Amino acid sequence: MKKIILYSYFKCSTCRKAAKWLESRDFEFKLIDIVKEPPLVNYLNIALEQYSDDKKRIFNKRGQAFKALNLDIFGLSREETIQLLLSDGKLIKRPFLICEEEKVILGFNEIEYAKHFI
Repeated sequence: MKKIILYSYFKCSTCRKAAKWLESRDFEFKLIDIVKEPPLVNYLNIALEQYSDDKKRIFNKRGQAFKALNLDIFGLSREETIQLLLSDGKLIKRPFLICEEEKVILGFNEIEYAKHFI
């Protein structure tokens, strides 16, 4: 059984869809509130490596917290980016899924989940 951690926000319908998808296929996973407990630094580093071609994908660009920042995230260093993400879980694209502590899947796309888990 794969070790799965799902960082989620309880008001997010997309997060609920991802959890329901995992549950309906009998995957066991640890559900963590991304606002109360943002992903660990090593998970953020994995995401930054995986999405190095588009750092902006790691951010929840539609959220009010991101829009209120009004800053150029491409000018931030990796450490500054991580500190910013850790400062407010609502800045992070969700759901934020970690599989086997080595792969991050941002957002929920049923095809991508199926490709990875089935």
